[in-house]
Amino acid sequence: MYGWRVPPPRKPEKNKQAFEQERRDKVDWLIGQGLLKSARIRQALLKVPREDFIPELYRDYAYQEVPLPLPGEMATISCPHSYPLFYESLGLDQGHRFLEVGLGSGYGTALAREVVGDDGLVVAIDIDPLTFAYARENLRKAGYTDVILVQGDGGLGCPDHKPYDRIAITAACTEIPAPLLEQLATGGKLIAPVIEGDVQNLVVREKTAAGVSTQIVCQVLYVYLRGIYGVSEGLHGVNRP
Repeated sequence: MYGWRVPPPRKPEKNKQAFEQERRDKVDWLIGQGLLKSARIRQALLKVPREDFIPELYRDYAYQEVPLPLPGEMATISCPHSYPLFYESLGLDQGHRFLEVGLGSGYGTALAREVVGDDGLVVAIDIDPLTFAYARENLRKAGYTDVILVQGDGGLGCPDHKPYDRIAITAACTEIPAPLLEQLATGGKLIAPVIEGDVQNLVVREKTAAGVSTQIVCQVLYVYLRGIYGVSEGLHGVNRP
């Protein structure tokens, strides 16, 4: 799967206490790596049980730095470090109106809801019906019933709730979909993996009155965006298996 080595499925053996310790250890590791600085993101990572957003046969791998498969076409939950990498780069904070393109397991949605708080808004959209249903059920079980979930083409965004202060695209694209930039508030930031040549660069776009600025964070590896603004198979040397 895109060059990732996925661990073998197995019956889960770890108990709640073991996962809680792994969660604390992972947060400490993220801080030590310089990936986690925000107090609100730290508290969200400590609060949300990542293991509850992972299929049962991969549950014991919840805090390992590896993407894990989810229901749906080429769907994955990203490595644990990916979430602070995205949210720190965005400056996601209390009160923000946040749009997530690509629900995954719902884990990132839950984290974002904790970060933006009761005076913020989280809207999340996914094109795959199986992935969407899986994430929706995970979020329901976890008590995140006030997030807005949309099944549809993420590249088109969700104009009903614009403008957004922050937008995260969690799949690689060759260009930022124009509707998402249009739905981004002035002063807002958008983050996405953008395919450039044979690599994917994690890019932050900031929208100002004078235009849109671009900052490259690092190189990453994500599944392709689907839909109208999706990536064709075999493009830029990265092939679907």
